[in-house]
Amino acid sequence: MKLIKVSFKEAALKKAGTDLKTEIMAGVTTFLAMAYILAVNPGILSASGMDAGAVFTATALSSAIATLVMGLVANLPFALAPGMGLNAFLAYTVCLTMGYSWQFALTAIFCEGIIFLLLTAFNVREAIVNSIPANLKRAIGVGIGLFIAFIGLQNAGIIVDNSATLVGLNITSNTAIVALIGLIITAILTAYNVKGGILIGILVTTIIGIPFGVTQFSGFASMPPSIAPTFCKFNFSEVFAHFPDFLIVMFTFLFVDMFDTVGTLIGCAGKADMINADGSIPNCKEALFADAVGTTVGAMLGTSTVTTFVESSTGVVEGGRTGVTAIVTAGLFLLSLFLSPLFLSIPSAATAPALILVGFFMMSPVKDIDFKDPTEGVPAFLCILMMVCAYSISDGIMFGILSYVIIKACAGKAKKISIPTYIVALLFVVKIIINIL
Repeated sequence: MKLIKVSFKEAALKKAGTDLKTEIMAGVTTFLAMAYILAVNPGILSASGMDAGAVFTATALSSAIATLVMGLVANLPFALAPGMGLNAFLAYTVCLTMGYSWQFALTAIFCEGIIFLLLTAFNVREAIVNSIPANLKRAIGVGIGLFIAFIGLQNAGIIVDNSATLVGLNITSNTAIVALIGLIITAILTAYNVKGGILIGILVTTIIGIPFGVTQFSGFASMPPSIAPTFCKFNFSEVFAHFPDFLIVMFTFLFVDMFDTVGTLIGCAGKADMINADGSIPNCKEALFADAVGTTVGAMLGTSTVTTFVESSTGVVEGGRTGVTAIVTAGLFLLSLFLSPLFLSIPSAATAPALILVGFFMMSPVKDIDFKDPTEGVPAFLCILMMVCAYSISDGIMFGILSYVIIKACAGKAKKISIPTYIVALLFVVKIIINIL
């Protein structure tokens, strides 16, 4: 793995199509868009019996370390943090449903991280990224954009649960009203090409939320909670006693994390126009190394799987193009350890407009998808559709890859499918079989 030189010099940044002010603004925007994880992750993992304060510290530290590696080693403007979905899988499935301890789950995540380091070292994960066909790469970016927008609508309380239709519309709550006002303001700033428009939108919406009771400041600074209750609390004796279940749990963490990261890297790199002519992502191996380090360190500190965050797109939209953006975001995660009351006062209604507009910005690759050829268009469509409807990036990729292989093969175009694509499809089949069993 090569070492990438990260430069703060204006000449180097200009060559990358950016400048220091833009990179700093992008880093701050990315952090504000994903800072909710500092509040949400402790709440979810505490359901498993983990100490919420220790999880908060572990979340901030693991995010900072992984994002710093992304910036310094990969020189890419992407940020990492404990992923949503996998934290719920740890708490509600592994612990509350299967009955295992959170120490058992952290052991599985730690082993997953070690496996990821090995797969990255031998270029296996990079080969998986590069094996995905061009039209599916475009579909992944579009699907992630819609997925981000959907998350924003949920965070704002605009889209809510509905027993009859699964989801429903709500525009009467204060949170939804503030988010809609913020969306209009941020959209206008974007229309006028205001530099830092998304960040300004987040800050203005936060202020607007005060009279509505949506924004509630609970303080300014505090010392970070001790990490001792969760630090390196592995339980290998429980692993050996329940080894078959351990393999299933570890494989689930590994598989979902792998394809969530792959999808996010493709989507964010596509939005930043960073995908090479041959379909590869620059410094992909180094980016995947950051993800593997984050997962391994995160398990040691006491949190669920660390992955590249889709909210990184907010910084990309703001013009972030180099590792400086990630370094700024990492620094803010470290700062958040001591300013947690202030950062946690930013309501979801303030970050939701940013996520919704990022979804809009990520729609552009849809025009380049070859919908005239059903063997290309149908898999791309299914990838986009299922990513949102199944609420999972990895499931969307699964539907896209499997339908691509099946439809191409049945249409007599099996020779146009690369060997790595067949292997990835086989991995998804194995995953389905394991889930059935």
